[in-house]
Amino acid sequence: MAGNRGTQLIGAGAPSCGADPGAVPGVAVAGVRMRELIDAVRSLRAAAAFAPVGGTELADPAELIDQLRGLEDLKSAAAAAQARITVAFDAAQRSADAAAGVPADERGRGVAAQIALARQESPARGSRLFGLAKALVTEMPHTLAALDTGQMNEWRATLLVKETACLSAEDRCAVDEELAADTGTFDGAGDKAIIAVARAAGYRRDPRSVTQRASHAATERNVSLRPAPDTMTYLTALLPVAQGVAVHAALTRHADSLRSGGDTRSRGQIMADALVERTTGTPGGICGVEVQLVMTDRTLFQGDSEPARLPGYGIVPAGWARTLLTTGQPAAGEPGQLAQDQDLKVWLRRLYTAPGTGDLVAVDSRARLFPAGLRRFIQARDDTCRTPYCDAPIRHFDHIIPWHDGGPTSLANGEGLCEACNHTKELTGWTARTGAAQTGTAQTHPGTRHVVDIRTPTGHHYRSTAPPPPGTGLSMTTAAPDSRHHRRKLRHHAKALKYAQPAKLRAA
Repeated sequence: MAGNRGTQLIGAGAPSCGADPGAVPGVAVAGVRMRELIDAVRSLRAAAAFAPVGGTELADPAELIDQLRGLEDLKSAAAAAQARITVAFDAAQRSADAAAGVPADERGRGVAAQIALARQESPARGSRLFGLAKALVTEMPHTLAALDTGQMNEWRATLLVKETACLSAEDRCAVDEELAADTGTFDGAGDKAIIAVARAAGYRRDPRSVTQRASHAATERNVSLRPAPDTMTYLTALLPVAQGVAVHAALTRHADSLRSGGDTRSRGQIMADALVERTTGTPGGICGVEVQLVMTDRTLFQGDSEPARLPGYGIVPAGWARTLLTTGQPAAGEPGQLAQDQDLKVWLRRLYTAPGTGDLVAVDSRARLFPAGLRRFIQARDDTCRTPYCDAPIRHFDHIIPWHDGGPTSLANGEGLCEACNHTKELTGWTARTGAAQTGTAQTHPGTRHVVDIRTPTGHHYRSTAPPPPGTGLSMTTAAPDSRHHRRKLRHHAKALKYAQPAKLRAA
């Protein structure tokens, strides 16, 4: 591997600017050759770099560095190969759509989703990879050549593509030729240096487009939520610079005022608490929003350590969930100005799982649209979008087997999907079936949870299994006790919790 710069996985030769994607050379990859490369990489184990146990001679450090460099070149070459294959697949899919009589403006739909599944990425990431491949192969041959030869990795090629996205194809080709990354222009340059050079080159070519891009950026303002470690979360707002600075300045002034008055919280804590209070209207931030915390009865009433699940976040500790449910406040952290006497309404909705499967049980519906109760069950069962590798929030509750094909409105035939994945599954050539439809077994068959089998237009199959609800990994004796004594004990705990805590518990 040492010194093997520019390892090729497919035929070399980047197309010129504006080349027809369907004419990309060297897109066929021999299966035997690909397997040889994979096996060669897998054979490079860390243990192989050292002498056998008891030996005294170690591998040459220079050789190990050469191997690292060679593997990095191989990764870059593989990225270039994936770009060419992606564009070739798009051309082949569009050709097949044309032969099938698909209207011109609908050809190629679903290509990005198939790429995402093949690369084990989310649909959003698949769309970005698809766009990157088209830009590299058809408009930026120098950057593609830099990938082939190991002069640039995939991330930095992505930065160049991103910073020239506002340019026309002709101007992008000109910038690509001007920078000529394959000649070593960016040797030793960091990410910020590459971004700065690409922006400057783009502005020289088309200053109006760059200015319009800045104006258009304000339309992309949004607020997003991402999980953070230790039951925390990142609430991120993308705002125009003037508005963002104004919000931060207002929170800073408020924090400085309270700190000067003797508040013992840090500035950051005061700013975070003020943001919550001003947004929700309540100091604690809980204002009648249904949180849908999922936990076992043992965790709630018996102090069990089985973690709970918070939709939109993920797994949370049992103690944290109990404290949140019974007091309306987190189990840990600074209380700040949270109201200690909030009279919160906490509703308990009982969900039952089939023994041995962890699959939620519910009644069917004859309606075409999923009723509210069934949607809540599907939300509790699926947690996030059911498409493999997609963890986007659920926006649509849809039939797996379509209603017009006789699919019932039932828990077994329902799935939660994000908006993009729900539209993708309706495209020609995409089909989905439940596990029961594939195997002929009931959904409550021991050892299985709800399964969806997805088939893409190319005939590839991907399976999606519902995540296990909290507590389903326990033995049946522990997970599903049904003795009369146990039920009496649970009722006793429920009454004690109802009258001892400020929260009001009602059975839904």
